[in-house]
Amino acid sequence: MIRIILDTDLGLGEPGTEIDDGFALALAVADPDIQLELITTVNGNTDVETATLLTLELVDRLGVSNIPVVKGASAKLMRPEMARQASKTIVAKYGHRKPTPGFAATAIIDHVMSNPGEITVVAIGPTTNIATALNLEPRLAKNVKEIVMMGGSFLEQVTWGSAGEFNVQVDPEAAHAVLHSGAKQRWVGLDVTMKVRLTREHAKRMKASKGKFSSFAGDFTTQWIDFISREYPGAITDGDSCAMHDPLAVAIVAHPELITWKPAYVDVVTGEAVGSGAMVTDLLSRRSRKEANCEIAVNVDAAKFMEFFLGQIEKL
Repeated sequence: MIRIILDTDLGLGEPGTEIDDGFALALAVADPDIQLELITTVNGNTDVETATLLTLELVDRLGVSNIPVVKGASAKLMRPEMARQASKTIVAKYGHRKPTPGFAATAIIDHVMSNPGEITVVAIGPTTNIATALNLEPRLAKNVKEIVMMGGSFLEQVTWGSAGEFNVQVDPEAAHAVLHSGAKQRWVGLDVTMKVRLTREHAKRMKASKGKFSSFAGDFTTQWIDFISREYPGAITDGDSCAMHDPLAVAIVAHPELITWKPAYVDVVTGEAVGSGAMVTDLLSRRSRKEANCEIAVNVDAAKFMEFFLGQIEKL
C-alpha cells in the first residue's frame, strides 16, 4: 500500500470550478493500494479557504473525516498580496467545519521527515505548498519517496488564454523550485490528461449505481459538462465529456502502467510575461545532454484508466 499526502485546490464544481479534484480525492480513498494520510489545500482553482471548506465537506461525505485537512498557501510564492477570500455564500454553507490547525507546508515537512522514504506527495493544484516546504526543509527532497504532479504540457502547446497549463501558470516560480529541487518526481501533463474523458453516459452509470457518493458524483458530472459546453464551445471539450486530469495523477501512483513515461529535463518560464508558465521540455535525445530532472507522461491507456476509475468510484 502506497502512503500519500494529497495537495489540492479542490473546487467540487462550486462556483463554476472543476470537479476533477473531488474525483481525485475520492479515488485516493477508494483505491485499496493507496493509503491517504494527509490532505493539504492550496490557492488555485479556488481561493484556499474555499478549497479547504469543500475538502472538509467531501471527506465527510466519503466517511473519512479522520484524515487531517490542513490549509495552505493563500497566494503564489512571489505575490502574497494576491490572496483571495472565500465568498460569504461558501462560508455560510460549509463554514461549520474547521481544518486541522497548522500550515500545509510544515504539515508536509513533519509527515515526510517522520517517515523518510515512505511518503509520496501528490500535487493536483499549484505547487506553492510543495515549494514552500522544500524551502523550509531542503532535506525534504531526499526524504520524500516521490512527488507526483498534475501539471504542465510537455509535448503540445496550450492553446487557450495563456502559454502555460493552469496549475503551473498560477505559480510558475513554485513549479520551477520543485523541478530543480532534486526530488524524485513524475509529471502528468495536460497533453495526456485531456485524453481521459468522463462522458454523460459515464455520469448516468454513476448515478444509477448504489453508492451514495457515486450517485452524487453523477449529478455533479452532468452539471460540469453542461457548464464547460456552454463556456468553452469547441475550445476544450467535445460538448459531451470532461477531462479527468487530477484522477489520472492519483491513479498512476499505484498503477504507473496506465501511463507511458519518458525521462526528461524540464524547465518553466517564470515571471509576469505572456509566456509565464510554459514548460520547456528536453527529451534528452542528443548525445550531449543534461541529466533528467523528472519523468513525464507521454501517453495513456485511456480505456483502461476509465474502467479502473469508474469501478473504484462506484464502490463509494
